[in-house]
Amino acid sequence: MADQPKQQNQQEPKQSVFTKALITGFTSGILWSGLATIAYYFNFTEVSPASFLFRSYLQTEWTGTWLADVLAILLVGVLSLVSAIIYYMLLKTKNGIWPGLVYGLVLWALIFLVLTPLFPAIPAFLELNSDTWVTTGCLFILYGVFIGYSISYEYREFNETAKSYSNEQGV
Repeated sequence: MADQPKQQNQQEPKQSVFTKALITGFTSGILWSGLATIAYYFNFTEVSPASFLFRSYLQTEWTGTWLADVLAILLVGVLSLVSAIIYYMLLKTKNGIWPGLVYGLVLWALIFLVLTPLFPAIPAFLELNSDTWVTTGCLFILYGVFIGYSISYEYREFNETAKSYSNEQGV
């Protein structure tokens, strides 16, 4: 057996769907919180990730700097792992854009309507302007669609590949 040549078509080991879901969660947290920070700097929204995570609890100068924004973006990436795990556990079998869209809206409502009292630096929902509602709502919808579509696609691809492999092997 040791004298047999290696196959030319050997593939790299496939990552599990769960691992890809975690990568998707972290990436989407970084991407969409980065865009939220840019929207904050251009005054499309009154809140930023740093407002939620740091300015609500720390009253120091550095929370208004770019360092706080970068740290907040990274922290949202880490927190987004939880969101990706929840989507993976509950909705990975759902196809299309709608499950992700609804998931993003539910997250937006949870954060802006239910959890707002936990963040003293964030005004109450009715005190925010309509630009903030629309901008953050759209960012959360895009976030949900990104996570939902990516995780569902990977899950479907993994299962189709496994099914075709078992059919080839005669299992």
